[in-house]
Amino acid sequence: MPENAQPNADARDGFALFTDRSVVAMRVNGVLKDLAATVTDTDEVEPVTIDSADGLNILRHSTAHVLAQAVQRIRPAADLGIGPFITDGFYYDFGVDDPFTPEDLKAITKEMQRIIREGQRFTRRVVTADEARAELADEPFKLELIDLAGGPGSGADAAEGASVEVGAGELTIYDNVTKDGDVAWKDLCRGPHVPSTRMLGNGWGLTRVAAAYWRGSEKNPQLQRIYGTAWPSKDELRAYQERLAEAERRDHRKLGIEMDLFSFPDEIGSGLAVFHPKGGIIRYEIEENLRRHLLRNGYDLVNSPHITKKDLFMTSGHLQTYADGMFPPMHLDEVVDDDGTVTRQGQDYYLKPMNCPFHNLIYRARGRSYRELPLRLAEFGTVYRYEKSGTLSGLTRVRGLTQDDAHIYVAQDQVQDELTANLNLVLDLLRDYGLNDFYLELSTNEEGDDKFLGEPEQWSSAIETLREVALASGLELVADPGGAAFYGPKISVQARDAIGRTWQMSTIQLDFNQPERFDLEYTGPDGAKHRPVMIHRALLGSVERFFAILLEHYAGDFPLWLAPAQVVGVPVADQFGGYLDDVIGRLRESGVRAEVDHSDDRMQKKIRNHTTAKVPLLLIAGEQDRAAGTVSFRFRDGSQENGVPIDTAIDRIRTAIAAHARVMTAEDLA
Repeated sequence: MPENAQPNADARDGFALFTDRSVVAMRVNGVLKDLAATVTDTDEVEPVTIDSADGLNILRHSTAHVLAQAVQRIRPAADLGIGPFITDGFYYDFGVDDPFTPEDLKAITKEMQRIIREGQRFTRRVVTADEARAELADEPFKLELIDLAGGPGSGADAAEGASVEVGAGELTIYDNVTKDGDVAWKDLCRGPHVPSTRMLGNGWGLTRVAAAYWRGSEKNPQLQRIYGTAWPSKDELRAYQERLAEAERRDHRKLGIEMDLFSFPDEIGSGLAVFHPKGGIIRYEIEENLRRHLLRNGYDLVNSPHITKKDLFMTSGHLQTYADGMFPPMHLDEVVDDDGTVTRQGQDYYLKPMNCPFHNLIYRARGRSYRELPLRLAEFGTVYRYEKSGTLSGLTRVRGLTQDDAHIYVAQDQVQDELTANLNLVLDLLRDYGLNDFYLELSTNEEGDDKFLGEPEQWSSAIETLREVALASGLELVADPGGAAFYGPKISVQARDAIGRTWQMSTIQLDFNQPERFDLEYTGPDGAKHRPVMIHRALLGSVERFFAILLEHYAGDFPLWLAPAQVVGVPVADQFGGYLDDVIGRLRESGVRAEVDHSDDRMQKKIRNHTTAKVPLLLIAGEQDRAAGTVSFRFRDGSQENGVPIDTAIDRIRTAIAAHARVMTAEDLA
């Protein structure tokens, strides 16, 4: 029994064990259970509070059930899909004849409020597959899940979110029971749930409606998905809504248009971006900064084509494991004579989804010695992945992306040192961009899943090595079971941005599979042939996604070194434009992106225009400045520093650029 349990010799369920109303469920011998579950004195029992990660998930999944019940009260013919919890909220899918409208959401919200006030109890029942089919005979999507299970729990991967309904173990149904003991509603579900709908309180809200294909396939019916969010209190809900509003203000898709950085022309195709001049210079700075890091750390820069023959991806294993994420092949080189007879067979070529097979061929192009290891091959390689159109999202999910990819070939006794060096390189690089709040995630395989290639002993050894490196960094380490690539486990660096959101940034992966597939070897000091270990490493991930993260992190107010226009000169009147031209000319000779605004606008309008465009520094000059050989700084916060000698101004600007400083105030340029 837990230390904080109430002393009660007859206590056998969670209600008697935990009288604190913040406890919504319990973990019994490591398994989440409802408070109504019974326990014995030998069980290890822990409380699950509503503000914990598990508690929030339970709260949100319970709110999804109330949403579904409310929908079926209003639209009895609505078919139930799946309603899992997700990050910060939940959703539920429905099969309905007519799409939901904003007015429908208002009516559903009111009905949910009634159900919550009714204080219905969530009650769990174990059922057989036949019993579940009989009770849910009018729910075709539930019946499909039950049939797909093929036995208790084996259908958890039948659809996204299906694990909340059918998973390991027995099938269960949750009844919503009124105070009179009547079953008001039921749903196929694994649980657990909060004890009563009253515990949902008023910290929830419905957010939007979207279309979603059943089980994620365009071949299946299109359902209506209602999204919502739920929190322990109204204050926490409001704080979340404020974070959403701030995230919307920082949305890179909106800022990209406002700042003229990039676009997605329909003529090119979905998920394929073009970068405009202002976005192009930011991208150039990101890539050049990374190249400097790579060269300082002993990397060799390589390049590879965008397409290749089918056989290369058969050798690497990508066609066997990743075909759904690849564009269809192009059949080329076939020769047909005048009679239509094929005289030379053609071949299938694919747009590359990965760079690693090409780097393996570079490694294999000649014999290698142990003296060359570690061999670090790096490339800004553009790859193409056939993402479903519904998953595309600005620059964060695209079909054409450039990876700052590297593949490192090492001897077995070099693995740990190389992993440590790469992790340190990742953290140093991210700090260059003002990202300083990190934790690590260790993605491993799942035993028995045949998508993970290689021997179990190899996986165990690689996972343990990665774990040791991660723990030695001193950063928090979070487990990600089943999240490994098919060829090996990985560490990913998770970084929190300026408003607390977490982004997966860099990955470091061990691969013992591809060196075998490509028969990679090196000659050891003993004169014998040995197999290298391969490390996949992406410091930023894709340049496009990293660009989007930075744009949102800074809300467009980039550090001086990244800003498209770093300095703009604004003359007090036209006659001082020539004086500023000389100052700006000196800055441009120093490599600073600077220009003078010679437009016909009045000075105040010029200042407003460039402030709105998020130019970090304005240089203003009038008669006093020209006479004294000075300029005035105007900063993003609206403050001004007058009478700065030209040489001093240029030195301070160059120093801030070299230091990767973000200049918003006079103190930032001191």
